[in-house]
Formats: sequence, structure tokens, C-alpha cells
Amino acid sequence: MDRYPPIADHGLVGDLQTVALISSQGVLDWFAAPRFDSPSVFAALLDHDKGGYFRLAPEGSEATCRQLYYPDTAVLVTRFMSPDGVGEVIDWMPPDHSGQATDRHTLLRAVRAVRGTVRFTLDCRPRFDYGRADHQLHLDAEGAAFRAPGISMHLKATFPLERADKDVRGSVTLSAGESAGVVLTVCAADGAAPPAPTVEGLTDQLWDTVNYWQRWVRTSNYSGRWPDMVHRSAITLKLLTYAPTGAPIAAATMGLPEQVGGERNWDYRYTWVRDASLSVRALLDLGFADEAAGFTHWLGDRVQDRLDLPGERLQIMYRVDGDPQLSEEILEHWEGYRGSYPVRAGNAAMDQLQLDIYGEAFYAMAEGREIGIQAGYQGWKGAAKTLDWLADNWDRPDEGIWETRGGRKDFTYSRVMTWVAFDRGIKLAQEFSRPADIIRWRDTRDAVLEQMMTRGWSEAEKALVQHYGGEDVLDASLLLIPRVGLLAPRDPAWLSTLDAIDRKLVSDSLVYRYDPAASPDGLRGSEGTFSLCSFLYVDACARAGRLSPARYAFEKMLTYANHVGLFAEEIGPSGEQLGNFPQAFTHLSLIMAATTLDEALDQQLRR
Repeated sequence: MDRYPPIADHGLVGDLQTVALISSQGVLDWFAAPRFDSPSVFAALLDHDKGGYFRLAPEGSEATCRQLYYPDTAVLVTRFMSPDGVGEVIDWMPPDHSGQATDRHTLLRAVRAVRGTVRFTLDCRPRFDYGRADHQLHLDAEGAAFRAPGISMHLKATFPLERADKDVRGSVTLSAGESAGVVLTVCAADGAAPPAPTVEGLTDQLWDTVNYWQRWVRTSNYSGRWPDMVHRSAITLKLLTYAPTGAPIAAATMGLPEQVGGERNWDYRYTWVRDASLSVRALLDLGFADEAAGFTHWLGDRVQDRLDLPGERLQIMYRVDGDPQLSEEILEHWEGYRGSYPVRAGNAAMDQLQLDIYGEAFYAMAEGREIGIQAGYQGWKGAAKTLDWLADNWDRPDEGIWETRGGRKDFTYSRVMTWVAFDRGIKLAQEFSRPADIIRWRDTRDAVLEQMMTRGWSEAEKALVQHYGGEDVLDASLLLIPRVGLLAPRDPAWLSTLDAIDRKLVSDSLVYRYDPAASPDGLRGSEGTFSLCSFLYVDACARAGRLSPARYAFEKMLTYANHVGLFAEEIGPSGEQLGNFPQAFTHLSLIMAATTLDEALDQQLRR
């Protein structure tokens, strides 16, 4: 068992309220419960000795490991091939269909021998509250119960378990065709234990989960060239969405480094207005309207929360239930992934000013008639008041999309998305005949464009740059400009900007967020290329008619996916995945790039 397997050496399972990461060695080394943003139960990925893990795999280390998803599902299959036999571990979490938040979550792990004879061993070592809370173990013939303050965990198996201090071990030997299984249930401290599992019961639950995911994928309208990758990205975005509120999170994990040994180790288990808006827009483009409708209601509630209060109309991020409090702490007792300290829980960027979020929100809500009317009349009044407020407040320095901690600037991307907010707000008001100060919104929209094209333009670079009045630093976030319609894809000013980005930020089709030598975030160290930006580059090239480089860049990006089609936030110098994993930004931009490139290639064939 590797102390710290590569970040990419994991598959993801979940029940639409929380998720678990499982390595190709059969080790569950990240799981927080009862929600995405709860304290961890297993977190060996951030501290092997103190974080806790749950290993279920064949005995010994000589087996070759392979991992895959059952097609079009979130059911993970890990295969172990050795001279004595071939075994499988199948992991899944039954999706919660109630739509209600629950403190009870179940992970099922089935094992079977495919060929020969395989001896599976179990080693379950939970460490509650980020490894800070002690627990008590009760073990009897029915199974194991781990109890810590405010939470309990039950482990039951179809084979015997034994005590190992405060942890649990077990083993079972299977011949070809035989199966066994384990049920892990996390619940409230006084929660009832689940019934003892049976192989037949586990099999029924497995196929119920397979059918759920395959039915959901069949509602996709995507029929393009890359269905496996597009649908894997859609499933991943669905797994990262908290079903009771419709709020997507930015990533499944916290604390994974953008540079191994560095300090950019953030907690991404929250709902950023920006990331969530773009996630639901990507799902909506594939035909998944229910997810967009759920988020529209959640976002409308956040607007209503602050409608009559002073200050910003939206916070940049929230907990999945809408709680705005995300105070940041450093878990000083953890060493971090491969020594990447500090490990942060919570996120102090919650109170930053990022004016672009209003643009992403309106960009998501403006697509599709069924989504545009979800908020109802009162929801529209809140949206209109938000744009009225933005008309008074758009021309301010902010921290920008990359959440820099080096001071506020007049970021060009923030102006781009401010323009989008007014542009889409005007269109919504006109389409649905809603009351609005359209003349003021139109005047403000035009003023934003004029200012951006004047103050955001660099004659030295012949390009729009990251912020006003500073060095001529390029920024890949501007690759969204042709997608949102601020400039036409073949506008000379845009093509010149695209050329500059290609020249300065692109390295063998991989794209940096900004000049690697110019770090605006006030932190030491470097980072890899940003996978969101690499897919946005494909999107922009395809829209500009540069189809050959666009397709080549897209196909190369797909080779950086892990073995089950998942992406982290960044790609390091040697091709390794870095940052929190899997990352919604990367998967939503893959969908954007694939759909744009498909359409452009189809148009080329028709000519």
C-alpha cells in the first residue's frame, strides 16, 4: 500500500450528498460525512498515519491493479490480477432519492473471485473529525460500531471481523464465482445499525444503482464524437452536486496541493457561485434541466437572503446549504499530501469581492425558457434588484477569478462577466416581459465594454490583458470572451488576443492561468497548467475556425485524464495531476469544449 498514491490514482463514488475516493489499490483514503463539507472520517490522502483509511483488497502486493467504471455509472470496479487468481472489488453508494438532507450514508463494497482463488483482507481505520476525535469500538458477531462525538459508523460484513486495538480487520478466501461483501454506514451518534448484509441483497442494490445512473445518462442530448468522456464528466458534475439544495461544489477534496510541497492547498468542498453556475450551464447544454432548475432556486434564495442588507448582493461561495460561514483553519497535526503543508479546512476567500460572479450566474440562468422562468416573479424582482445594485457598483477593483491574496485590482475578466450580467439580464427581461430598468442596464453594459476595450487593452501585447494599469500580464480566463459573446470569435481584437495567449501561456496545448513568472496571489511557489484554461483554449480556437489545432489540443488533453476519465485542477511539469480532485471546473470545460468542437467540425463537413 502506497503511503501517498498519485492524486489521479483514484475513482470517485457518491450518493449525491457526499463522496468517497478509492485508489486503484482498493484503499478508501478520502471520505467526509454526512456532507461534502463535513469533517473527514477517512483522510489518509492528507496524512497517511493520522487521517484514517479503509483498505479492502487481495492479500499481498504482487497483484496488478486495474480500475474502471461500470459503463455510464458511478459504480467503481477495481480488479486485481495475480498468479493465483483474479479478484474484483466493486464500490458504490446508493443515490439518495428522497431529496432531503440526511445524516445517514452508506458505502457498499462487494468482492468476488473471477478466476482461481483470492484471499481478500480488510483493514478499517477511521479517524473522525479530521483525525482529532477519539472513538470507541464495539465489536460482536453482528459487526463493528465505531462511536465518536456526534457521529457513529457501523461496519458489517458477510465474513467475520476481528478487533485490532480500536480498528477492525478481517479476511475471506473466495474461489472463482464466489462473492462476499461489506456495508459501511455513517450516521448520527444514536443512529440504528443497518441489518446484516447478504450477497443477494448487495447484488440487488448494485443493479439498482447501475440502473439509476444509466437512466440518468440516457436523458443526455449529446451525440457527438466523445460520448464516453462527455458523459463521464456529466456524471462527475452530478456526483459533485448536493441534491437536497441543488448546489454544486467545486471539488470533492480539500488540501491537495497545486505544487507538491507548496502552500496552495485550499478547501474546495463548497459552492462557488462562479463554478456552480458554469457547472449547471454545462449540464443544461447536455439536456439535464433538473440540475439547472435546482441551482436556480438555490441561487435565488441566496439573493433573497441579502436583498435588504447593505454590502454585496452575493458572497462568492457558500456551504451547500447556503450557510455563508466558511471560516478557515489550519490542521496543524497533519503533514499534508507528501508533505504539502499547511492543510486548510474552510476557506478565507469567502469574503473576497469578485464581481464576475454576477455574470456567471446570469449566464447560467439565461439559457433555456424552462430555466428562465423557474424563479418566478419574486425571483425576478430579486434578480433585477441585483442588477440595479451592480449598476452602482461594477466599477471597483476586486480580487478576480483566481482569488488572489495580493490585493484588489481592476481585473479585465471581472468586467467581461459584468457585461454578461447586464446583457443576459436585458434579454431575460425582454423575453419574459418583466419589469426592469432596461435603459440603465443597456447604458451600463455599453460603458463596461468601452472601458474594458480602452483600459484593458495592451498595445505592447496587442491583446486584452489581466488587469488595468499594470504589467502587460495575459490571463487565460479571457478565453471565455467569444463564448459569452462579448467579442465575435473572429473579431481582429480577439484574434490578436488569442495569438498573444497562444504565444505566452500555451505549452504543448496546455495552458497556464497567467504568466508563470508573474504570481499575483501573494504566495510562494509555482503551479502547473490549469486544465480549465486548456479546455477553454480548445473552445476559443474552435470558434475562431482554427479546427486542426483545436482538435489536436483537445485529443491531447484527453490523454491527461486518469485511468477512469477524471481530472484534477492542474497538470504538473511531468504530466501528473495536481490540486483538488476531481475538479468541477475541468469537467465542465471539457463538456464546453467537446460540444463547441463537435458543432464546428460538423459545420466543416457540411461545407
